[in-house]
Amino acid sequence: MAQPIPVGRMALIAAVVGIGAAAFAYTAGWLSPHRITPDKLVDAIAPPSGPALGHRRNHAKGICFTGVFEANGAGSEISRARVFARGEYPVVGRFNLASPDPQAPDGAVPVRGIGIRIATPDGQEWRSAMIDAPFFPVSTPQEFYGLLTAQQSADPNVIKTFVAAHPTVAAFLGWLRGAQWTSSYAEDRFNSINSFVFVAASGKEQVVRWSLKPMAQPVFLSADERAKRGRNFLEQDITQRVRSAPQRWSLVVTLANPQDPTADPTKAWPDDRRTIDAGTLVARQIEAEPNAPCRDINFDPTVLPNGIQTSDDPFPAARSAAYSVSFNRRTAEADSYPRTQSGVKP
Repeated sequence: MAQPIPVGRMALIAAVVGIGAAAFAYTAGWLSPHRITPDKLVDAIAPPSGPALGHRRNHAKGICFTGVFEANGAGSEISRARVFARGEYPVVGRFNLASPDPQAPDGAVPVRGIGIRIATPDGQEWRSAMIDAPFFPVSTPQEFYGLLTAQQSADPNVIKTFVAAHPTVAAFLGWLRGAQWTSSYAEDRFNSINSFVFVAASGKEQVVRWSLKPMAQPVFLSADERAKRGRNFLEQDITQRVRSAPQRWSLVVTLANPQDPTADPTKAWPDDRRTIDAGTLVARQIEAEPNAPCRDINFDPTVLPNGIQTSDDPFPAARSAAYSVSFNRRTAEADSYPRTQSGVKP
């Protein structure tokens, strides 16, 4: 018999499914703008005490890095984007926690993320926001909004009913319960979750997802070990590691087979799908966020170079709308943003 889902665990879902205030169907035309808007969704992600002014509305706690993407040329087989031509391209990125609380203890948030912006000499950019979860808890924007509103209900039966009607949420909670927590951002694998389309020089299209696979050997922490770490141990660890030596992740592109689901991020593709190692992400310098270059970057997943397109997955366009709201709000609240960051001195 399946174990009952603890209602308290749903607070984790609120943090995870936000993914930077992600997954809103307004831009896809799935919901009436009279019923829900990106502003309402971003409002709903805030904790009961209200949002942390001046911060991203989700993934509020983070630390910046700069580095390069070392393309090996292999990706050019399936995409004409300049970023895959052999060479070295500058990167601005951000490691982060999937929580709206910028003071959240690093050991208390089970899902971590990374945002990257890769620039090429032709003036184009590839922006991507990834998490270390292998799949998403809900399959459509409507379900996302239903999950978020159910989680906020004062009636515990509402969320129980929602979970019972949506087995993908229960599957995600199962992953959370069994997930192994690494000791470092450098040891995490980050996944795009959503599907995109690569367009080759010939015009041939290929649906893909991608991951950043760490070159550092993972060291897993038990709950007791996490409890003994400081509340900012991830930020302090990645700062020390990069100060000692650049940290690296392989960019692995997974190619969908014709029958694979491309619009449903709850469904992971089989492990036997063809992959292409397109190059290496290298983090060379860590900077505390307040005065670092990632501070004012909106890691909008629809900012794509020629050779990469959105697919039939509605979430990237939806995330773009919500990201814009979050960006505009925190920009307007700049005076409320602290000059220093708790984990790392600037």
